[in-house]
Amino acid sequence: MGSTTDFKTGLTIEFEGAPWKVTEFLHVKPGKGPAFVRSKLKNLQNGNTLEKTWKAGETFPDAQVDKAEMLFSYVDGEDHVFMNMETFEEERIKSNSIDKVDFLKADSTIDVLYWKGQAIDVQIPGVVVLQVTEAAPGAKGNTAGGRTEKPVTLETGANLQVPMFIEEGEMVRVDTETGKYLGRSNE
Repeated sequence: MGSTTDFKTGLTIEFEGAPWKVTEFLHVKPGKGPAFVRSKLKNLQNGNTLEKTWKAGETFPDAQVDKAEMLFSYVDGEDHVFMNMETFEEERIKSNSIDKVDFLKADSTIDVLYWKGQAIDVQIPGVVVLQVTEAAPGAKGNTAGGRTEKPVTLETGANLQVPMFIEEGEMVRVDTETGKYLGRSNE
């Protein structure tokens, strides 16, 4: 059993007989009345979202999830295909049910969560290193006009705002939670 004091973003809980992931939460202590927790949950089976208010300290059953390390192989229509590196079996997961799918790079090793034998979630790391595939040239003097960033396209197809000095072919570190540029990478 867990309680609302254990809430953190990404926590998987069991609620109404289904696995839910906490995507947002806020502890509130009003001047009058008892404290409570506002949360936004995502159903990991069907993708629905729910806003729920909990009493402070309210308990809930933890979802019993298993984790398997898998290799992201390719995209097939509406599915992302992963391969279990121990059994070499394929697992297909609907692309629209994967959070932060724009930062998922082919041939990367990812943790896949299972609930009652069904793949329910893909855990993409908090920071990924990706190559810039398209970048407009940063002309000298552009920063004087107030422009300090330019849009680029990454190898996964994601778009990102980066400093003017970043060029095509460079490797950059990206925060997958915020979708922001963190810096150059030596990888």
